[in-house]
Amino acid sequence: MHSPKRTDDSVAIVWRNEGSDDSPVNYMSLKELRNQVMIVANALDTMFRKGDAIAIDMPMTCTAVIIYFAIILAGYVVVSIADSFTANEIGTRMKISKAKGIFTQDFIVRGGRKFPLYGRVREGTPCKAIVVPVLGNDVGVQLRSHDLSWKDFISRAAGLPSRPYNYSPIYLPAENVTNILFSSGTTGDPKAVPWTQLSPIRCAADSWAHIDVQSGDICCWPTNLGWVMGPVLLYSCFLTGATLALYHGSPLGHGFGKFVQDAAVTILGTVPSLVKAWKNSKCMDGLDWTKIRAFGSTGEASDKDDDLWLSSRASYKPIVECCGGTELASSYIQGSLLQPQAFGAFSTPSMSTGFVIFDEHGIPYPDDQPCVGEVGLFPVYMGATDRLLNADHKKVYFDGMPTYKGMNLRRHGDIIQRTIGGYFVVQGRADDTMNLGGIKTSSVEIERVCNRADESVMETAAVSVRSSTGGPEKLVVLAVLKDGSTKADLNLLKMKFQKAIQNNLNPLFKVSFVKVVPEFPRTASNKLLRRVLRDQLKQEISSRSKL
Repeated sequence: MHSPKRTDDSVAIVWRNEGSDDSPVNYMSLKELRNQVMIVANALDTMFRKGDAIAIDMPMTCTAVIIYFAIILAGYVVVSIADSFTANEIGTRMKISKAKGIFTQDFIVRGGRKFPLYGRVREGTPCKAIVVPVLGNDVGVQLRSHDLSWKDFISRAAGLPSRPYNYSPIYLPAENVTNILFSSGTTGDPKAVPWTQLSPIRCAADSWAHIDVQSGDICCWPTNLGWVMGPVLLYSCFLTGATLALYHGSPLGHGFGKFVQDAAVTILGTVPSLVKAWKNSKCMDGLDWTKIRAFGSTGEASDKDDDLWLSSRASYKPIVECCGGTELASSYIQGSLLQPQAFGAFSTPSMSTGFVIFDEHGIPYPDDQPCVGEVGLFPVYMGATDRLLNADHKKVYFDGMPTYKGMNLRRHGDIIQRTIGGYFVVQGRADDTMNLGGIKTSSVEIERVCNRADESVMETAAVSVRSSTGGPEKLVVLAVLKDGSTKADLNLLKMKFQKAIQNNLNPLFKVSFVKVVPEFPRTASNKLLRRVLRDQLKQEISSRSKL
C-alpha cells in the first residue's frame, strides 16, 4: 500500500455515535486533534503538578483519546480504569496508583438507555473528577463541590495568556512512566503495571510487523482505555500513520457493523466472544466489509468455526491471532501476514521475542518437537515492564522459573501446544488465573464473592473450561453445601452467584453453569485442586458433546 505523506489535513480519527447509523461518519483531522490535545494539556497545567497520576474511566471516545494524549504530552501519568468496573474496583485502582484526579462521563449510553458512570466514580473515590457529558454540552448529574464539568475544565485553558492550542511537549527519560495499567493476578489484587516511553514503541512495532498496519489504513478495534488493547490501538495507529476508527456505542449490533462498512475500515480487531455473538445473531448480514484486508484477534482463545465465518465476511481475509500481556506492552506470540495462517492458531513468536516450551520438570522441549507445556519467555523483551508498583516484580515473573542457556526465563503463565506443522495453540493458564471475555481474573477473587452469596453454601471453587472445538473460556462455579447434600436449586444458585459477581467484581463475568458436589479434591496440605476439577468438567463436556 503506497500512501501520501500525512499532513495537517490528514484524517486522524473517523467516528460515529450509536443511533446515528444512517448519518455520514465524522472526521477529525490531525490538526484538529493536535489543537484539542494542546487545549486539554494547558487546562491540566492549571490543576495538577508535573508527574501526577490522572485516571481515565470512560468509554473510548474521541474525547477520551484527546485526554489520554494530553496527559502524556504534558508530563503526567495516565491511570487506565475500565468503564465496566464497580465503585470498589475504581477505588482500589485509584489508591494503588495514587491518582490525583479522574476523567469520567456522566452516563454511558447503550441501545438508547443511560447507565450511570459518574455515580460509580463518586462512590469509589474522593478524588477530583472532571465529568464529560455523554450528550450535549452540559452534564446530566449533580456534581460534588470539588468536581468540574468538562465545559468548566476546558474554560481554564481559554483564560491563559498564550493561545490555548500552543503547547511545548514535556521531554522525559525513556524509563519514565507514561501509563499505569492493571493486570489481575492470583492474589485477588490487581497488579499495577507501569508503562515507560518504550512501551508505545513496542505496540506500534508489533502492529506494523505482524498485521502490517501502516499509513493509509483505517483501524477499528472495539476496546477501552482501561484494557491493554486501548493504548495498544492508539499507538499502533498514530505511530504508523494509520487512521483510528471509533464507534461510540456497543459493538454487538448492526450499527457497529455498518460503521465498519461506512468508515471503509481496512484492519478490524476483534475478541472471539464478540465474533460468536455476531455470528449467532446474524446482525452483520448484508454488510459490505470487502475493504478489510486483515483481522486481528486477541483476549481469549478463538473458535475455528467462528473464525471461518468472520474471514468469509471479507472475502476470506487472514485473521492474525495475538497473545501477550499488559506487562509486555504487546504480544509474545502472534500470526504474521508473511506466513500462511491457521484459524485459532499462532504462527510465530512476535518480532524480537524468544521463548521455549518446557515440561513439568522445567526441561525445555526441542524447538522442532510437537509438545504441550508451559511457556517461558526470554528475559530481554523491549517494552516489557521491569517493575510493578504494588508487588515484587522478580517474585511475580522470575522466581521459580527454569533457566535456559544461562537465562532465567520470564513467567507468562500460558500452557501452549506446538503442533506437528509448527503452529502454536494456547491451551489455558498454568496457574489458577482464568480469562473471561478477554479479562484475566483469579479463581480466588470469584470464590471469595460466591462463598458469601448464599447461606447454604459452605465453599465454592471457580474454574474455567472450553468446549472441545475451542473458543472462549466459560466460568463454572462448583459448590459444597453446608448440609453435605448435592440437592439444590441450581438456577437459583447461579442467579445468586451471578448477582454477587456483578455487584462486587465485574458485570462482564458470566456464570455458564453451576454444579453442586459433596467435596472438593485437595492435596495433603489441604490445597484445593482446581486442575482436577477442571479436568473432570472437560470430560463431562466432552461426553455431552458426543451425545
